[in-house]
Amino acid sequence: MTKPVLGLIVGGTLGLMDGLSGFFEPSLGPMMGSVITFSMLKGLVAGVAIGYLSQRVRSIVIGIIAGFAIAAILSLVVVMHAGMALFWDIMLPGMLLGAIVGFATQRWGKLTASLEETVEAK
Repeated sequence: MTKPVLGLIVGGTLGLMDGLSGFFEPSLGPMMGSVITFSMLKGLVAGVAIGYLSQRVRSIVIGIIAGFAIAAILSLVVVMHAGMALFWDIMLPGMLLGAIVGFATQRWGKLTASLEETVEAK
């Protein structure tokens, strides 16, 4: 499985789980549709971005740090929409998602055929 596809699958799954965890907070009840949607979209976008970056960089540590940073930026966009009262409730799970996706794409993702040829030629 290529790194962007793996990032999409892992990011989307973790984003959905992050959104569904909002059911544990009763005050989010009226807006759970938005919470799930934003969390899943954040996971999908972060997963694809991290997957593409993982194709260019072949280091697990850099993949984790980049995943952490990409997800933090996307989480900050969600925080600006949701309000600063939920800052840590959105940022921490988002950054954890990015770190996990960064690790997974570096560890188990495969390069596309054209990139493998380029790497082998060097």
